[in-house]
Parts: sequence; structure tokens; C-alpha cells
Amino acid sequence: MALDIRQHLRQDIRLSQELVMTPQLQQAIKLLQLSRLELVDKVQEELAENPLLEEVKEEPDAEEAKEAEAEKAEQEAEPEFDWEQYLAYYDVGSTPDAPIDTGEERPNYENYLSPDTTLQDHLLWQLRLSHLSPPDKQIGALIVGNVDDDGYLRATVDEIADMAGAPAERVEAVLAVVQEFDPLGVASRDLTECLLRQARVHELDEVVLRVIEHGLKALETKNYRKLAEQLGISFEAVVDAARQVADLEPRPGRNFAATRVDYVVPDVFVVKEGGEYVVRLNDDGVPRLRVSPYYQSLLRDESPEGKAAKGYIQERMQAALWLIKSIHQRQQTLFKVATSIVNFQREFLDRGINFLRPLILKDVADDIGMHESTVSRVTTNKYMHSPQGTFELKFFFSSGIQSRDGEDLASRSVKARIREIVGREDPLKPLSDLQIARLLASEYGLKIARRTVSKYRESLGILASSARRRYF
Repeated sequence: MALDIRQHLRQDIRLSQELVMTPQLQQAIKLLQLSRLELVDKVQEELAENPLLEEVKEEPDAEEAKEAEAEKAEQEAEPEFDWEQYLAYYDVGSTPDAPIDTGEERPNYENYLSPDTTLQDHLLWQLRLSHLSPPDKQIGALIVGNVDDDGYLRATVDEIADMAGAPAERVEAVLAVVQEFDPLGVASRDLTECLLRQARVHELDEVVLRVIEHGLKALETKNYRKLAEQLGISFEAVVDAARQVADLEPRPGRNFAATRVDYVVPDVFVVKEGGEYVVRLNDDGVPRLRVSPYYQSLLRDESPEGKAAKGYIQERMQAALWLIKSIHQRQQTLFKVATSIVNFQREFLDRGINFLRPLILKDVADDIGMHESTVSRVTTNKYMHSPQGTFELKFFFSSGIQSRDGEDLASRSVKARIREIVGREDPLKPLSDLQIARLLASEYGLKIARRTVSKYRESLGILASSARRRYF
């Protein structure tokens, strides 16, 4: 039986839809989620790369131009000063020690400031002043290099011995020297060792040492009665020891920790004018762009040189026009989203955090006629300055909980009420999560389960009632 296998070419017409992400569309989406400072950097980058883009300089208004013209006329009307006669009369010479202004840009004042001393710098300085031999100082440098910002040693003695090529006993001896450095308790391997070293230096009594060595877990949960039974001492003695332990420093490197300051530049300003809230975009520092008139004129140049450059100019002009359009669209979208948020959260702007209403992305998206993903991108890494403070736009979106009268409250408002209730509790008898839930129901009409209160309390960084209890 013979098989007849033949190949055929055939053309079919099919209709299908697909989403194509052009480079221009990708750029527009990326611009939406840039913060204001990132947008400024992006614009400066495009100005450097695209010769057709240029910054529009702010033109002075008519009044400023008139004042400048009058000032210029006044300066021209003044008689010219005879500097030669002045210098001859006073015989002014140059002073060798006087600084000469060359007109060059001087470095910033901050460049002359010394950097903050880190914990490692402080320890290495003491290591150089120690009596250790050069080889032991190298081991000490390895130990200091493995001390974290809290002041704890994060490498084992065996690991340091392998790195140094030295016996573990020698590393232990060098470690004992480093642990005598300031701050007290530095280079400890755990909290117990850190507190014990401090307690011995401060010559605390034996009960405190026993509590540190055997009862840190009970101290953390404040289960003092169980600890008293375990150590065979009185409850009062445990409470007194706990008071002394609380005075010790669990993080020796705390004073050397670098303080990070994050500066926020608002993208939107909300001010109240005549009883209404007005939204203004922060365009300060964002260059205004336009296509260079010079390159536009080259497109009309019919000379051979002009025709040769047209292809490149048209390509760059398309990119420039798309960037200008994308930035304009970004600003319009940001304005619409901010205005919608202000309309939804007007009561919060008037009265504070307790009146923040629940809001989701879909609410704003439906209000301004855009997709939720667009609203999500616009609200990323952007901040609003309002009469209640400066907040990230994401702050205004949260789930809601219904109160007794049917009014919805944002989860952030509920958290604020939980923080308020805990703030006024008796520290000797802290409230349990169930008691907080009952107070929310009785005072604010909020029916919340105990586990929900526990979840919100933990998100606020508030300890459980057993850990909040105070005995002294």
C-alpha cells in the first residue's frame, strides 16, 4: 500500500484581537508610577538624550519686566565711579593671606562636616589603642567586622578562627578583650551574655544574675510568680530584680545606630479656600518641555543636508511629543485621582483620623472613569499634603467596618480607637483583647471580634495584655 504525502500552501484570513504594548505605551505606564523626584530625574535624562527637547524658561510677567527695565535705567543714569582715583587715594594692595575669589564653584558646606562615628569605627579605635599584638589585632578586626549595629557578635568563634587561621582558644582570648570595650556588653553572642556582663560590671546582687541567667523568658512574659517558684525566691525579690534588669541596655550599639531621615516632597497640596478644598499639583522643579523650534525649522529645510537629517529628526520628534503628552496625561490623571480622594475623605480632612472612611481603588476608578490598575499606579510613591498632615495616597485606601448605626469606618480609624483605649488603660491592669472589643462596642458602636482586635493590635506594634502589665 503506497502512501501519498503531499505538502500544500494555503492562505487563511483570521480575525483576532491582541494587546500590543508599544514602547510608547510602556513609557506612559512607567511615568504614571514615578514619584515627583523620579519624574524630575527622568525628564533631565530625556533632556540629555533627546536634542529636540528643550526646557521652557519661565517668562517674567509684565510687572516684573517693567520693574527690571526701570532698575536698568536707574543704573545707567548713575554717574560712573572713578575707581582709579579711589585706589590711588587709599593705596589698596593685595593681602597675601586673604582668600582670592576665583569665581569657581566652591564645595558644599556639608562636605566639610565629619561623618558620624559608627560602632565599628569606635571599636576599631579602641582596638588600635589596646595592648594586643599585631596578629591578635587582626583577629580583633575580624571580630569587630562581625559585630552588627545592635552590638552583637554574629559569627561563631570557630568561624572567626577559620577566617583568621588561628586556634579557637586564641580567638576566645581576643574576644574577651573586645568585650571589655565601650559600650558595655558589646560583642556579646546573645542577650543573656550581654546583660550578665553589664550586671557584673555594675556589681548587681546574685538574685539579679540568677534571674538573667535562668528567667529571661519569664521576664519577657512578666510571669514573675512562676519565676519566683522556679528560683525559690520571693515574688518581691523577682519584681525588684526585674526592675534592675530593665535598667540595663539590651542593645549596646543603640547610641551608634545611624539615624535615617526620609524626606518627603508632596506631589499634591490640598488647601481650604472659602470653605472648599482645592487640589494643586506640585510642579516646582519639574521642567516644562517643548520641541525645539530650531529642529522644527530643519524639517522645512529642502536642502540636501536638511533632507538627510529629516529621518532622524522625525524619529526624535515623535519621541519628544510622546513624552510631553505622557507627562501631561500623568499630571491630569494625578489631579483627577487626588480630587476624587479629597471628595471621598472630606470629613477626614475636616475632623481627623477617627473620621477616615473606608475606600477602595474601585470607588475612585468608577468616580473618575478609569481602570483600577491606573489608579493603583498613580497612587504609588506619591504623597498629599493636607490640613491633617502629609500622607501617602495609599493611606486613604482601607477596608471598612460597620458600626451599630450602619455607618462604615475605615480600619485605620478603628486602629486609632484601639490605640486610644490602650493609651488610657491602667498599666497595672491592662485590658485584654476581649475587653477592648467590648469597649469598642459600648463607646463607638463597633462590633468587632476579639481575633480582629488582636490582629489590629499586633499590626500597631502593641503587646499583649500580659506583656503590657507593669509591676513597678
